[in-house]
Amino acid sequence: MAQPFPVTEQDFTEKVLQSDKLTLTDFWAEWCGPCHMIAPVLEEIAEEYGDQLQIAKLDVDHNPQVAMDYGVMSIPTLILFKNGEAVQRIVGFMSKDRLLSKVLPHLESAS
Repeated sequence: MAQPFPVTEQDFTEKVLQSDKLTLTDFWAEWCGPCHMIAPVLEEIAEEYGDQLQIAKLDVDHNPQVAMDYGVMSIPTLILFKNGEAVQRIVGFMSKDRLLSKVLPHLESAS
């Protein structure tokens, strides 16, 4: 059963940019209410689409450089990476259906 996993500045390149899987990266912080609201949605998506998609979680308070590198100004920000490139950016909380409507077209094009 796939689960979201933590990434840091030290392993971001290896686990996200160099991954052969589509990677949805959640830029979040412990104090962020909407980040906690979207976490169970991301867990469900990880379970359902884990064979095609992985979900990484990057705490912006402990890893500010990666957040700055990708221009993350508010959280939660979700960035979908495909072959090391950011292909979709989603800012703020949204429902599972709305989130999947932005992610699934990239899954279909990846297969």
